[in-house]
Amino acid sequence: MSLLLQIEKVGHSYAGHTALEDVNLEVAEGELVSIVGPSGCGKSTLLRCIAGLVRPSQGRVVLNDAEIEDVPDNLAVVFQDYSRSLLPWLSVRDNVAVPLRRHGKPKAERRAAASEALEAVGLGAAAQKYPWQLSGGMQQRVSIARALAYKPALLLMDEPFGSVDAQTREDLEDLVLQVRGEGMTILLVTHDIDESVYVGDRVAVLSRAPGKVIADLPVGLPAERDQITTRELPEFVRLRAEVGRLVRGGSAPVAS
Repeated sequence: MSLLLQIEKVGHSYAGHTALEDVNLEVAEGELVSIVGPSGCGKSTLLRCIAGLVRPSQGRVVLNDAEIEDVPDNLAVVFQDYSRSLLPWLSVRDNVAVPLRRHGKPKAERRAAASEALEAVGLGAAAQKYPWQLSGGMQQRVSIARALAYKPALLLMDEPFGSVDAQTREDLEDLVLQVRGEGMTILLVTHDIDESVYVGDRVAVLSRAPGKVIADLPVGLPAERDQITTRELPEFVRLRAEVGRLVRGGSAPVAS
């Protein structure tokens, strides 16, 4: 797999506070890398630096061999607060099509791409509804569909399932695995250790602030995963414990 994203010696400070320090991480095409760490360690700040929403104080972020200096065209972000990211006066299908309008695609092409993305997330029948008519989990599926319709090189997800119930969370985790299985490259920030292991090809653990990568752990689980059987596997249990120790201040050698 070829490298898609390179984070090189990234640090960021604001208002006298250092959030990130000397962060180094690489992501290959088609990988799903989970990022975890203690509360306040700079996970979301790192994601904003990658998205071009924040310019890092030090270091650089490179996407497809080009240094990120502004919001890249070939990148999409799914935030935790799905309700604020959807436009209540537009239908579900038109919400999904919003980013495509920016690229000047014809209306018929936008609608076809939006409908295809909604089918992919199981919401084909909800295309004509409005966001406020949907449950929280369905609204987050709309946000994911919008990213899929855009067909980005890299999908960033910032604690996207933190505001939904446990069953919906599991359904959305499986949806993310489905998206990754179709070749999408994903960087997922989460505070949920089990989730980081269940969906990830690798788990990058950040230290307490200022955040830096203290471990980069490969996930040796089968590509096909199941919410019950996968979580019972000895490798899942071992990795969950290892990540948990690291997040809580333990130590382990950094794995390449």
